[in-house]
Amino acid sequence: MTSPTTGADAVDEAIAKGIDLDGTPIPPEKLNLYHEVMALEGQRQRSGVTNTMRSRIVRIGAKHLSIETLNQRLNEAEFAPLKDKEIAFYYRGK
Repeated sequence: MTSPTTGADAVDEAIAKGIDLDGTPIPPEKLNLYHEVMALEGQRQRSGVTNTMRSRIVRIGAKHLSIETLNQRLNEAEFAPLKDKEIAFYYRGK
């Protein structure tokens, strides 16, 4: 039985198993570095949930929504609009 390759948890489940979504093993060096960095991130002081929510919305939303749509949706939800540096980073070449 194979794990799904879609959905928010697919990557986390694959990492936990040490198996990539295509079924190949993830090299131990890559897993070790990932776990090391995630442990450091887990120790970082957080400043607020809404800032993290907005960051995730922008990072993931830019993959699926146009600049105009994402900006409109951010506005409707009363988040800050896209910053010039976010547009340059996430939308360059699109």
